[in-house]
Amino acid sequence: MPIDAAKALAAEPRTGEISWNTKDVQLYHLGIGAGSHPDKPSPATDPDELRYTLESRLHVLPSFATVAGSGSPGVISGLSMPGIDVDLAKVLHGGQSLTIHRPLPAQGTATATNRIAAVYDKGKAAVLVMRTDVADDEGPLWTNDAQIFVRGEGGWGGDRGPSARLDPPAGEPDRTVQRPIREDQALLYRLSGDWNPLHADPEFAKVAGFERPILHGLCTYGITLKAVVDTLLGGDVTRVRSYVTRFAGVVYPGETLRIRMWHSPHSTRVAVGAVERDDAPVLADTIVEHS
Repeated sequence: MPIDAAKALAAEPRTGEISWNTKDVQLYHLGIGAGSHPDKPSPATDPDELRYTLESRLHVLPSFATVAGSGSPGVISGLSMPGIDVDLAKVLHGGQSLTIHRPLPAQGTATATNRIAAVYDKGKAAVLVMRTDVADDEGPLWTNDAQIFVRGEGGWGGDRGPSARLDPPAGEPDRTVQRPIREDQALLYRLSGDWNPLHADPEFAKVAGFERPILHGLCTYGITLKAVVDTLLGGDVTRVRSYVTRFAGVVYPGETLRIRMWHSPHSTRVAVGAVERDDAPVLADTIVEHS
């Protein structure tokens, strides 16, 4: 079996230094649509948007953690861990969770520790949970878990693991917003570190089974968190405590996201669909926990 669960779980964690600066943060924010708010007449100079784009006012959206230090180090490192030998064509990013221990600084140097936290047998697929813990000299900053589906690698009789499916939210959403995706959004977002040609090369996308390049799932993840922060949390990024989602479908550049939010004092349920495809699900089972 290409995945040896016991060997993968017993492998020594891999550690390395990562660093980022204000330019990296600004580029990430631009990659998820900062400065182009559809409901503001002059978004590029709007004070609320300048918090994401101007270095003198800069705060850091917590989802920046998924690209800090060149993008998704847990996934890249994890697929070459002992006990893992898989065909990359069978790999899908199934979900993402992020826990914030302290507000992210606009620039910094930290140590990232990557390991396989769990291996689950879903029958027709294996699921790898790749965990990245990041800490600087002052202590823990964030923990990132990427849930990676490997098609065709299940069926060895292992633990199926927990279900990520949640009951649908009750009632109508408290807020609904729409966020248009630029035609060049994936080209801009990939500059933050995810160079997969699936998001840029039409021929590669066709070979992978898509009619054209698709948007990065983690770009949709960032766009959605920014919408929640701006709409329900008064633009205060420091209120976010954790953020979990399941990637339920793809987004094509040029489409529009419909983001529905069910708000409570300490958490917000979110569902995201593609407007032009009859609200085809994009993000599901999504929760932002906050103060």
